[in-house]
Amino acid sequence: MGDDQALIRIEGLTKSFGQRVVLRGVDLSIPRGCLYGLIGPGASGKSVLLKLITGLLRPDKGRVLVEGKDVHALSELELSAFRLKFGMLFQNNALFDYMTVGENIAFPLRRLFNLSEDEIAERIADRLKVVSLPGFEDRMPAGLSGGQKKRVGVARATITRADIVLYDEPAAGLDPVTSQRIFELLREEQRAAGATAVMVSSDLDRLLTVTDRVGMLYRGRLIFDGTTEEAKASVDPYVRQFVHGLTEGPL
Repeated sequence: MGDDQALIRIEGLTKSFGQRVVLRGVDLSIPRGCLYGLIGPGASGKSVLLKLITGLLRPDKGRVLVEGKDVHALSELELSAFRLKFGMLFQNNALFDYMTVGENIAFPLRRLFNLSEDEIAERIADRLKVVSLPGFEDRMPAGLSGGQKKRVGVARATITRADIVLYDEPAAGLDPVTSQRIFELLREEQRAAGATAVMVSSDLDRLLTVTDRVGMLYRGRLIFDGTTEEAKASVDPYVRQFVHGLTEGPL
């Protein structure tokens, strides 16, 4: 995949926290309209990479280019406008306990756009229908199951109709059936919107049923980047062990 097709281009990205080096010179290109899966063992830098893409963290070295713009060269004002391009589902859902489901979903709309209450209500109702939670506007998060909370998170992440959506462990803690439904929903949303999505997940069995391309981080380095089928067929011992869940190997 040539760089001319890349919506997100990462060049020589390095990030440390104190003495702990998390990313060690990562280079990566993500095509426009792709659902990209980011995999790897725990603490390999996957979630940190998502935060660097959105400008929530700054790299020690290297660049993140989105549509050719260097994210970390933007002013604070430019960065705020730039983030309108993104939707994000956090690992813990990040729902506000004191807000209703409808208020949670509306939060990014009210923060980023000047819309009428009627238009906001219409968009909320549409998102809830898409995630199979019609009529949940007045429910409180405390009364929802784990799967329902995750679907509310998906509704909030997609309500701004962002060009780029980032998902951090979208099915963490869910049973296998609910997990598969969440992954299929995210794939349907990505296709319907024509968005570019980057998804971090430890649930490889289900993740690899929806991705177009896959990158594997290991000890802060990108050791694989290719199509999902290439990842499944890889003979690299680290990739093979991780993708196929083998107990014996170098990891």
